[in-house]
Amino acid sequence: MKTLVILQQTAQAGGNMSFLIMMVLIFAVMYFFMIRPQQKKQKEIMKWRESIQKGDKVVTVGGIYGVVAEVKPTYILMEVDANVKIRVDKGSIVKDVTDIPVK
Repeated sequence: MKTLVILQQTAQAGGNMSFLIMMVLIFAVMYFFMIRPQQKKQKEIMKWRESIQKGDKVVTVGGIYGVVAEVKPTYILMEVDANVKIRVDKGSIVKDVTDIPVK
């Protein structure tokens, strides 16, 4: 009777170990296929935002197209029309649109 109890406890311990291994594998797969690529993309975007220069054509998160008129450490002045400039935070610039004509 005691050997049966010992065998059941050993089987449960093996089941817990396989569960732990499976959880580690799931976390590793999530890290390498989801978290790490997203971090790399964020670094590229930050690097691009730091390289914005006067004359670049950009789009904001809100969909405003314009030409960079002045660059400051935390924001840019963006010309959206003739003699119309708006101040935009650098974090809200999402892409470069040099191939699309912008006034």
